[in-house]
Amino acid sequence: MSQLLADVASFVWGLPLLVLLIGANLILIYHSKLIPLRGFKHAIKLVFSKKDEVHSEGQITHFQALCNALAATIGLGNISGVAIAIYQGGPGAILWMWVAAFMGMNTKFFECSLAVMYRGVDSNGEVQGGPMYVIENALPSKYRFLGYLFAIFGVVGTLALFQINQLSHFVSSTYSIPNYFTGGFFCLITIYILHGGLKRITNFTSSVVPLMSVLYVLLCFIILIMNIEKIPTIFLNIFSQALTGEAIGGGVLGYGVLHILKTGFKRAAFSNEAGIGTAPMAHGNVRTSEPISEGYVAMLGPFVDTILVCTLTALTILVSTDLSQNLNGINLTTHAFRSQLGDFGAHALGIIILLFSFSTMVGMANYCQKCWGFIFRDKKFFGQKMFIAYYSASIAIGAMIKMNDVVNLIDIAYALMAVPNLIATIYLAKTVKIKLKEYNNKFGL
Repeated sequence: MSQLLADVASFVWGLPLLVLLIGANLILIYHSKLIPLRGFKHAIKLVFSKKDEVHSEGQITHFQALCNALAATIGLGNISGVAIAIYQGGPGAILWMWVAAFMGMNTKFFECSLAVMYRGVDSNGEVQGGPMYVIENALPSKYRFLGYLFAIFGVVGTLALFQINQLSHFVSSTYSIPNYFTGGFFCLITIYILHGGLKRITNFTSSVVPLMSVLYVLLCFIILIMNIEKIPTIFLNIFSQALTGEAIGGGVLGYGVLHILKTGFKRAAFSNEAGIGTAPMAHGNVRTSEPISEGYVAMLGPFVDTILVCTLTALTILVSTDLSQNLNGINLTTHAFRSQLGDFGAHALGIIILLFSFSTMVGMANYCQKCWGFIFRDKKFFGQKMFIAYYSASIAIGAMIKMNDVVNLIDIAYALMAVPNLIATIYLAKTVKIKLKEYNNKFGL
C-alpha cells in the first residue's frame, strides 16, 4: 500500500500537472497585470479596515476570513513541510517555493474573487463559497461534474492527517507520550470545537493565528541573528542549486532541476494551497458586496505563509543543520531549534507545533465540512453529526499512520483537487478581469 501511494503521488504530480499549474499561473498573471505587486498596499488596508458590511451576504469579516484561511495554511507545512522540501529537493527547492508563492498570490486573487462572486447556499440556508459552487453556478452544465469531483477529493485532501501525524510523532519522540493518546486527546477537542460551528471556529482561529505566528517568527529571527554570517552563503546555495540541479546531501544527489522544481511547487502547494481550491472556501464566507475586495485580501495568504514563514523555517534549518545527517520532517526542524537554543528551543517549538497543528486541524475541518455538505446536502443521514464522527475519527487514526503514507495521500488528493479548480479559474479569468477594472475605477486604484 505504501508503494502504491508513492507511485500514484509521483504520477499525479508528473509533468502534465506541473505544466497545468505553471501555465494557469502565467495566464492569470497576464490577466491581472501583476496584481500581487500593484494591489499589495490596498490588500493590507482592507484587512485592517474597521468597516463591516453588516447588511451584506456572508458571516465573517475580511480579517476573520484571512485568519481562517491562514489557520489552515500556517501550520506544520511551514515547519515540517519545508523540512521535507529541503530533504527531498535540497536547498534549491526553496527558490521554487518562492516562485510558486508569488504565482500563488495571483492565483488566490482570482479563485477567491470567484468564490464570492458565485456563492451558493448549503442545506442549512447559509451562504457558502468554494470551487464546487463556482463550477455549479458559473460553468456550463456539462462541466458540473467537476464540482462533485473537487468535493469528493476534498473530503480526503482537507483531512488534518499530516498535522496530527507530525504532532503525535513530535510528542512521542520528545515527551514519550504514545501516539494513540495524542490522537485521542485532540480527537475529543476537535469534536468540541466542531459542535460550536463556524462562529466557534473563526473565534478560535482569529485569536490563535496572530499569536502563534509572531512567536514562531521571533524565535526564527533569534536563531538567524545568532548565525547572521552564514546567511549570504545559504542564499547563494539556494539559488545555485535551484538552477543547477545539484544538492549537498540530505537525501538528494543530482536529481536535476525538474525534480527540484517539482518538489518546490509541490511543497508550496501543500503549504499555502494556492490553486488547490481550499482557501476560497474560507474567503467565500466573508461579509461583503464587493467580491474583488476579498480577492485582494486573499493574496496576502501565500505571502505570509510561504514568502515569510516558510523562508524563516528554511533559513533556520540551513544555518543550523548538517543535511548529511539524513533527518527529515519534524525531526529536522526540531534538531535545528535544539542545536541553537538548547532544550528551551525544543520545548518552545513544541508549544508552537501544538498551536500550529491544532489551528490547522480546526481550519481544515471548516473546509472538509463544506466539501462534505456539498456532496451530501440533500441526505439527512450524512449531516453534521456524521461529519463530526468522520473528521474526528481521522484525527485519531492519522496519529498512527506512517509519515510518508500521509504525505503521499494528501499530495494525491491535492493534485486531484487542483485540476477542477484551475479549470474553473482559467475559464472565468476574464470575468474577474472585468470586475477588477470596475472595482479599481470605483475606488480610484
